Amino acid sequence: MSADPDEELVRRVGAGDPAAVQTLVARKLPRILSLAARMLGDAAEAEDVAQETFVRIWRHASSWRRGNARFDTWIHRVTLNLCYDRLRRRREWVTDAVPDVADPAPLPDAHPREDAFRVEQALQAIAPRQREAIVLVYYQETSNIEAAATLEISVDALESLLSRGRRALQTILARDGVHD
Repeated sequence: MSADPDEELVRRVGAGDPAAVQTLVARKLPRILSLAARMLGDAAEAEDVAQETFVRIWRHASSWRRGNARFDTWIHRVTLNLCYDRLRRRREWVTDAVPDVADPAPLPDAHPREDAFRVEQALQAIAPRQREAIVLVYYQETSNIEAAATLEISVDALESLLSRGRRALQTILARDGVHD
């Protein structure tokens, strides 16, 4: 495994170097926010997850040691775990009120630019592991090897998730009238 490009920076964060903390946040925050937003479908929750991810980095930086995975892989795993904690809490939320059901018909002023929004909605509708794989590879632009390490699965299993996820997205988008 090649040298971890973040190793020295993480060591400095663990030593309490404020400049290193700022550099790490500037370097990693956009990707962490993007990952959390795509997993949760909610920008405010994504910000909360990103904040908690950085709190965990700050707390554990002094004890983090390069092991089987790069630091970037580790923070993606932390972020995904925090997202799943929030998704579980959503399912556990109980109410007596009947939720409003949105009309699935397109608005009269629907515009082709809304296709991106529909893709994001479709992404939220596929299986969580498939969504993880697609977000990591296509949105976070991690290699298949890095994504597999983040998900703690083999590259073959990752490629299977990607294939099933693409098919699921294609089915949803075709049903909703969104074309490539």
